[in-house]
Amino acid sequence: MQLFRPTDLHARLAHLGVHAKKRLSQNFLIDGNIVRKIVQAAKVTEDDIILEIGPGPGALTQALLAEGASVIAIEMDKVFANSLHELCENREKLQVFQEDFLNFPLQTFLQERLPIGKKCKIVANLPYHITTPILALVLPLHEMIETVTVMVQKEVADRFIADKGTSEYSSFTIFLEFFSKPTYAFTVEPTCFFPRPKVRSAVVNFALHKPPIENDYDSFFQLTRSAFSQRRKMLRSTLKKDFPVQLIEEALQSLGCPLTVRPEELSLQQFVQLYSLLKSLTLKS
Repeated sequence: MQLFRPTDLHARLAHLGVHAKKRLSQNFLIDGNIVRKIVQAAKVTEDDIILEIGPGPGALTQALLAEGASVIAIEMDKVFANSLHELCENREKLQVFQEDFLNFPLQTFLQERLPIGKKCKIVANLPYHITTPILALVLPLHEMIETVTVMVQKEVADRFIADKGTSEYSSFTIFLEFFSKPTYAFTVEPTCFFPRPKVRSAVVNFALHKPPIENDYDSFFQLTRSAFSQRRKMLRSTLKKDFPVQLIEEALQSLGCPLTVRPEELSLQQFVQLYSLLKSLTLKS
């Protein structure tokens, strides 16, 4: 049984007595080529430990196991979670946890389960309504996660890889670049799913890395969120609730930025420099 085949998927769903749940954003892949391309984008090998979020019936799980990888599946749906073991008799190769991923103790789990010096990869067709909180949870864990390869809504993927100066560029774009290097892999049409969604999808790969600020980066993100809270306004206006205008202007001049600069005109590196300057100037004042 190949679960990316529509006939096999429908037979599987009928056997389990279930259907796709809209409230859980369940749209199942029915295109074997797309499944293979996701595995290729994640560069899955037989030595990998893969954490799969929301595997559903298991089409992607099958492909990951076929590469020889070990899979840890986190599935919220009880029926799917209980049935995934039927895809692999080797319990060392496939571990399944019936959990809401957002409530799963991920960091503690990985610290306890990963071999010393080993990182895992995340591969998933994400529930679209919780894409942002999932990425916010996993991307800071660069010491335990090597890459994150996920299917998301295409317009969301466009914001993830947006360049500065564009309308899609945002504080979350900066958050993603702070912890990773996002790369757009490919577009996926609605016809590749059952049920068919109303939007196009895309696969994005995030290569995790050490962040440019290691301590107290919550304060940095407070600055970027404030900066983009009114994105059409100048930085000296949007940041004045956090810092004196005089210090903001002095920091911008030190960076060689015009006093009229707006948030979407600054790169991640420039925001990091601005943050460091404002901290330094605040301590001196």
